[in-house]
Amino acid sequence: MEAGIGIIGGSGIEKIDGLNHLKRIKVGTPFGKPSADYTVGLLGGKRVAFLPRHGDGHTIMPSEINYRANIYGFKKLGVSRVISVSAVGSMKDELKPGQIVLVRQFYDNTKNRISSFFGSGLVAHVSMAEPVCGKLVDIIRASGKKIGINLPLAGTYLCIEGPQFSTRGESNVYRKWGVDVIGMTNMPEAKLAREAELCYATMAMITDYDCWHEDDESVTVGMVIKRLGEMAGTVKKVIKEVVSSMPESAECPCRDMMSNTLISEVSRASGKKKKELELIIGKYL
Repeated sequence: MEAGIGIIGGSGIEKIDGLNHLKRIKVGTPFGKPSADYTVGLLGGKRVAFLPRHGDGHTIMPSEINYRANIYGFKKLGVSRVISVSAVGSMKDELKPGQIVLVRQFYDNTKNRISSFFGSGLVAHVSMAEPVCGKLVDIIRASGKKIGINLPLAGTYLCIEGPQFSTRGESNVYRKWGVDVIGMTNMPEAKLAREAELCYATMAMITDYDCWHEDDESVTVGMVIKRLGEMAGTVKKVIKEVVSSMPESAECPCRDMMSNTLISEVSRASGKKKKELELIIGKYL
């Protein structure tokens, strides 16, 4: 059962009015198990796949997420575009809790995550200069505008390892770096989506001001859950409109990002490794 659009986010985000013919699909990958089974259904006649990033019941920490398996699973299901829905903290006064923003850049400050499908005899270097799909971002923004929801563009998403929230010292340093929002999950997710030649965009749900803001209380789990609940309905409305507005073809540079990125002599790579990456870069082997 192929699905052209993938949504990765919290549990329950697939409960959208008009989504039907739901089916849970277990997807095997050479990189282990994805976070959960994928929920695939029809929304406005288009097939959509949903995956709870932290597993059913939110049982997986950010550093424990099998990012490679998650992205590979979407690719195996025929997904060509992935929309990431993520909770973030704001690092700027003008980006307020309760807003949903579209990220344009990432700063990967994680330490313990596998960030590539490559290695073990096969090396590739893909460009991450523009880490999100501009066309997909434009579609999401236009979809929001169509239903009266403003989705501002944010600059840089800083991804930290977690699972702890920042110290106030860290938060103030990050602000000096000029980042816009902070989270724990979109890296290496965006890097792997690029290697898999999938269009990728992030809808960042601002739940707090991290811990730097003098007039706002420091972030807590309770605060995050409360504000995510308040924004969930808006996110679902936007996703429904995005799916409805999405053109069938996905002609953009994301489709060929791995062209001319292989630096290894392919003949030296093991048959096992080439088979492992057949779905990802088979057309270049």
